[in-house]
Amino acid sequence: MTTSDGGTDQPATPDPRPRSGPRATYPVERSQSSRRRWFYLLSVVVVAAGLTIAYVGYRQFGDPEVSGQASGYKITSSSTIDVQFTVTRQDPGTAVACVVRARAKDGGEVGRREVLIPAGQSTQVGAGSRVVTSRPPVIGEVFGCTTTVPPYLSEPVS
Repeated sequence: MTTSDGGTDQPATPDPRPRSGPRATYPVERSQSSRRRWFYLLSVVVVAAGLTIAYVGYRQFGDPEVSGQASGYKITSSSTIDVQFTVTRQDPGTAVACVVRARAKDGGEVGRREVLIPAGQSTQVGAGSRVVTSRPPVIGEVFGCTTTVPPYLSEPVS
């Protein structure tokens, strides 16, 4: 059959997608191998995401390289406090820097001091430091410790 423009009613290549009816409304099911590929791909993505979350969690909340814990303090005057603390480090051959601070009655920080703990033989070391304060202190504590020692705290070489 021909049309008025000289062509035929049938297209040159039949369109595989129906234009109307239930097959046009509902998608054609995917093959079994296509489903399997998607399952494997999503499984790999989920496992990779889980491993990434586990790694980040371990780095954030796992055992730290170094930690400091206040073991006592003594208020020596209205402007000084002596703080005793214990440093635990994984590698005793590594020098450690700790920040010791004093707090006032309102909770504000009134004094701070950085202390160098030199490399040694023991993984657990006791230390003490006097902190000068701007107001009367009520407590002394260890703010934190790190293995990244600033250059101004380094020991002089003999």
